[in-house]
Amino acid sequence: MTEPAKPGVLDRFRTRYKWFDHVMLAQERYNDSKGDFYAAGITYFTIFALFPLLMLAFATAGFILASQPDLLAEVTDRIKSTVSGDMGDQLVQLMESAIASRTSVGVIGLATAAWAGLGWMANLREALSQMWGLMRQDTPGFLRTKLSDLVAIVGLFAAIIVTVALTAVGSSGVMKRIVGYLGLQDLPGISIGLRMFSIAVSLLISWLLFTWIIARLPRESVSFRSAARAGLLASVAFEIFKLVASYYLKSVVTGPAGATFGPVLGLMVFAYITARLILFATAWAATSKENLEAAPVYPPTLAQITPRVQVREGLGPAGVLTAAAVGALGALGFSRLSRRQ
Repeated sequence: MTEPAKPGVLDRFRTRYKWFDHVMLAQERYNDSKGDFYAAGITYFTIFALFPLLMLAFATAGFILASQPDLLAEVTDRIKSTVSGDMGDQLVQLMESAIASRTSVGVIGLATAAWAGLGWMANLREALSQMWGLMRQDTPGFLRTKLSDLVAIVGLFAAIIVTVALTAVGSSGVMKRIVGYLGLQDLPGISIGLRMFSIAVSLLISWLLFTWIIARLPRESVSFRSAARAGLLASVAFEIFKLVASYYLKSVVTGPAGATFGPVLGLMVFAYITARLILFATAWAATSKENLEAAPVYPPTLAQITPRVQVREGLGPAGVLTAAAVGALGALGFSRLSRRQ
């Protein structure tokens, strides 16, 4: 008689601590839904979309400089005074050529940015839907899907603009000006208070943005209450990640190689970690108790039974061989019988 196997350390922890079991369930959902694969795809489209956005920025700057000759002359004088010699002349010529081709650069940048943005949004929404375990029973058409992704992009940009505006209002610089205007700059502990207030505002804004992404970007409706809790988890982790990343980038970009490749690598790492953070938080929300209990069980897909009726005329090859074998055995038996007689 063999004794039953004892549960492992992780199993005992999962039984004892409900929060640890929830984390493990979220990690299992993340792995089963190919979270790393989707995070890599989101990172790729994020980096790819930067180039057309830069083209749009150059085109916009070109239109602004072309419409304001005084500003163009001031920029040209500053370039020549800062960079002397042939290098300054080359920079001025490059700027003038960029201004001359601002229309074509803007059109190409806009088209490429739209294409890359739709791919980015489609990948993000599909990843969030997979984390929630959503299975679409009906697949909408191509144009309807792209239109829905375009509306989602507009909504996301509007949410980002609002969060950036709120961040600017709650930043420590603005608060220092307000404190200076009120004459409270000499108050003991005011600098620490402003720092804590800035962190709290940044945490609140990140919470609102992540909650909106987790709850509204999936292709099917989800629980907003679970998304709010997951958004709070993601915002806390995101603020910690930003603090660690700032110190890491300061140590990396000091050397020549870091100054050259550090910003690009830093942006890739930042986009990848942020994508993983959002997807894991979504998996955490999807594996909460109320969502696991309310998870729909879909019926199996329809099976089509097609009977096959095969009609053979005549003996066929197998029948001919069987008849030949029976005839040979009969002839052999008949010959032996006749010999005995």
